[in-house]
Amino acid sequence: MKRLIKGLREFKSSYFSTHQQLFEQLSQGQKPRVLFITCSDSRLDPNLITQAQVGELFVIRNAGNIIPPYGASNGGEGATIEYAVQALDIRQIIICGHSHCGAMKGLMKLHNLSDEMPLVHDWLKYAEATRRLVIDHYSHYDGEELLEIMIAENVLTQIENLRTYPVIHSKLYQGELSIYAWIYHIETGEVFAYDPQKHAYVLPQTQLPESEIDESFRSQVLNTNVGVRSPQNPQDDIQPYEKQSVSPFEWFPMRRLSPEQMERIYRGSNNGS
Repeated sequence: MKRLIKGLREFKSSYFSTHQQLFEQLSQGQKPRVLFITCSDSRLDPNLITQAQVGELFVIRNAGNIIPPYGASNGGEGATIEYAVQALDIRQIIICGHSHCGAMKGLMKLHNLSDEMPLVHDWLKYAEATRRLVIDHYSHYDGEELLEIMIAENVLTQIENLRTYPVIHSKLYQGELSIYAWIYHIETGEVFAYDPQKHAYVLPQTQLPESEIDESFRSQVLNTNVGVRSPQNPQDDIQPYEKQSVSPFEWFPMRRLSPEQMERIYRGSNNGS
C-alpha cells in the first residue's frame, strides 16, 4: 500500500502536472475511440501495450475476457457494452486474450473448480463453447500447445457472444462497427490479430491498408525471414514467408465459420441478417 500511495504522489507531481490541459478536457466529458475488452490478469495493461493516452480506451476487464451472451447474465458487461456503443458512439471493439491465461487453464479443467472456486466455475461456463470446440477438434494437442489454442479460440467465441447483443447486431448490420480479435504474448510483448481470410492470427499491422503501414514496420517485415510451421508436419524445415511475420497461433488454423460468416462477424456487413 505504501508503494501505491507513493505512486499517487508521483502521478500528481509529475504526469498530471505536465498534462493539465488534457485532464481539463477530460473533466468536460469522455470520447474514447475504442472499447477494449480483456482479461483482469495483472500482466496485461491495455493502455501500456497500445501506448494509448488517458481517455482513448473504454475498458472492460474480467477473468478470461469473457462476454456472456445477451440475456444470459445480469453482470456489468452487457450494460457497459451498450453504453459504449450507444451513448459514446464507439465504433471499434477489441477483444484481447493473452498467453498463459489462468482462466483458460481453469477452463481446461473446469470440473475441478466446482468445490474450491464455485463462482469461478460458474463464470467460466460462459466459455463452454470454447472448451467444447477445442475438445472436439484439437484432441491431438496437449500442454502449452492446447492452452494456446484454447486462448485463441476463446477470443473468437467471445466475439460470437458479443454479436448477440441487439445494439452490436444493429451497428454491424449498418456497417458502423468493427470488431477485432487480439492475442497479447507476455514473453515477447507482441500482439497478434485474427485475420478472418487466413483463419489465423497475424501481426495487426499487416491488416492495415497499404497507405497506412508505417515505413519502419514495412522495412522490418521485408528484411525479416520468418517461417510458417505446420502442425501436421512439425519437423519439416521452416519455409520463408513473404511480407508478413508469423505468430505461434498460425500453427493452429482455426476450424470455424466460412469466410462469408467471418466477414459478417468480424468486420460487419450490410448484407447480414
